[in-house]
Amino acid sequence: MTGLRIEGLSYEHRLRDAHLTARPGETVGLIGPNGSGKTTLLRCVYGTLAPTAGRALLDGADLRALGPKARARRVATVPQDSAVDFELTVRELVALGRSPHKRFWEGDTAADRDRADAALARVGLADLADRPYPTLSGGERQRALVARALVQEPELLVLDEPTNHLDIRHQIDVLGLVRTLGTTTLLAIHDLNLAAAHCDRLYVLESGRVVTGGTPAEVLTPELLAAVYGVEADVVPHPRTGTPTVLYLPSPPGDQKTSSI
Repeated sequence: MTGLRIEGLSYEHRLRDAHLTARPGETVGLIGPNGSGKTTLLRCVYGTLAPTAGRALLDGADLRALGPKARARRVATVPQDSAVDFELTVRELVALGRSPHKRFWEGDTAADRDRADAALARVGLADLADRPYPTLSGGERQRALVARALVQEPELLVLDEPTNHLDIRHQIDVLGLVRTLGTTTLLAIHDLNLAAAHCDRLYVLESGRVVTGGTPAEVLTPELLAAVYGVEADVVPHPRTGTPTVLYLPSPPGDQKTSSI
């Protein structure tokens, strides 16, 4: 297995010649300011956008060449904006993760329901299995979508801001869960300290380009934070884990920085 390899991926003006790798079992994070191209890159990987150049290879197979169902058997996605308007229960929604592995007319089996219940337990929603999905809070919906992705049993897990709407405890729980799966994972994330704690490697995007990549310790430097984010910060080892921890410094009144690298 070779994991995920992205070669020269571009999409119009929003993503330009992106290169990155995620080795088998790695959790790789995309960081960068709003509008830097993180979501566009993920959408090119999981197939809602067709790249204008380049390709995304999963274990050597070009994901764009796969049909939607074949891609869904290999790639599970938790997007930012996944609205479900019909009255599925939480268990029914999560069981949809088995759809790529079944024929069109096949209904849920007892094994499907067992998988759904196990995934709901893993994300802390077992007691909400019979609730209508639209009645959940934003954070509960996000965890249900993660459970649906787990049920899909993918080779690649793609998550776009998976900690959106989650309180601190569930942010840590969901990212910790992702790390235990052993599945190659590519995720976009805003919180740099969560990224440092839960990602093996990070790639930084700015203005549609990947500008650097490496381990969190290699990437998260005061110089990069000033150049890409326009903020002043110290980066120190966490006193218990040793992971890089970003300590933001307040800007002087009236001081405005611009982003460049």
